[in-house]
Amino acid sequence: MLTVVDAAGTTPDRFLIDEIVREGARRMLAAALEAEVNGYLADLADQRDERGRRLVVRNGFHAERTIATSAGPVQVKAPRVNDRRIDAETGERKRFSSAILPPWARKTPKISEVLPLLYLHGLSTGDFVPALEQFLGSAAGLSSATVSRLTAQWSDDHKAFQKRDLSKTDFVYVWADGVHLKVRLDEAKACVLVMVGVRADGSKELIALDEGYRESGESWANLLRDCARRGMRAPVLAIGDGALGFWKALREVFPETREQRCWVHKTANVLDALPKSAQPAAKNAITDIYTAEDKDQARTAVKAFAKQYGAKFPKSVAKLVDDEDVLLAFYDYPAEHWIHLRTTNPIESTFSTVRLRTKVTRGAGSRSAALAMTFKLIESAQERWRAVNAPHLVTLVRAGARFKRGVLVERENASAA
Repeated sequence: MLTVVDAAGTTPDRFLIDEIVREGARRMLAAALEAEVNGYLADLADQRDERGRRLVVRNGFHAERTIATSAGPVQVKAPRVNDRRIDAETGERKRFSSAILPPWARKTPKISEVLPLLYLHGLSTGDFVPALEQFLGSAAGLSSATVSRLTAQWSDDHKAFQKRDLSKTDFVYVWADGVHLKVRLDEAKACVLVMVGVRADGSKELIALDEGYRESGESWANLLRDCARRGMRAPVLAIGDGALGFWKALREVFPETREQRCWVHKTANVLDALPKSAQPAAKNAITDIYTAEDKDQARTAVKAFAKQYGAKFPKSVAKLVDDEDVLLAFYDYPAEHWIHLRTTNPIESTFSTVRLRTKVTRGAGSRSAALAMTFKLIESAQERWRAVNAPHLVTLVRAGARFKRGVLVERENASAA
């Protein structure tokens, strides 16, 4: 087919490169669907009836449909299969179902990830279709009714997530933080309480996400009590900033869990009590503490910091010295885990994208919808989270193994007795 292209490399409706990308995506999808069907037919080539005729054969194509993708709308005609085999259990005919393109699919999963961002950015569900039409070149498969059904489903998904059984999952490490997104929450002082944990296999998983008020102790206590009721076991170590609300609640619900303060938050608090001229050198001195080779050297670095700044800036030094034990707790665990345990970065990095793409909106939206949207963003991000370093050591931490200078302390030999 010939296409008229102007000097700027565009067609009358859109850029030529977009057309090329979409055509390439269409051809690749068509080839993948053909390969999938051919593989299915080859595997069942020996299935024949009493006359020796094959029970599973090609049967043309399904009607063409448009799939909304991140490359734009793509027209697809999926191969059709005539499967005459009978399921022995149900008595019904078996059906071929594509794993690449299910019968109900009208959009790719990546499109579903865009919709929560649009909502948090201040768009109502009625604005989604024109916004996506500009972004994708078409709003096929994304009517207002479809979007409304999706948002309702996401709210149900979040509610189910908050009620799921936690007794079968052991979270050894837990990060906790209160995130202020300033979007579509009923009260200005409301925030999102987030807990992310490390499972026994070293993988990370979202534990809880709910609305709180000013990160208060009662808000955190309600969240932790609910997790305990659903079977959550006390983690070995919890990491968070200095907000007293979480730590008070943790001591009430999981008193055996050790505490680790976040060094990013603590550094900011200490530097805020210093004049700007002293902050660069002080920041380097603080970095020397949490990057020391072991806890003994870290304590030496704390003393050096106190000696250097204590006379002129006692309030700044007190913020560090008073929390020394809970700031250095991570040194009692495997050295491979230190980089993960000394900050709440797993939560901060996940929400940084959300913060960058959101703004304060006029008027509050639905609280449940905002939480559901945030949950779906975290759920999508969770698929890309990597496990902690040396994941095999997590089970040893849960078992109570001792680590000295970050190295496992082996059982003493009988000869040493």
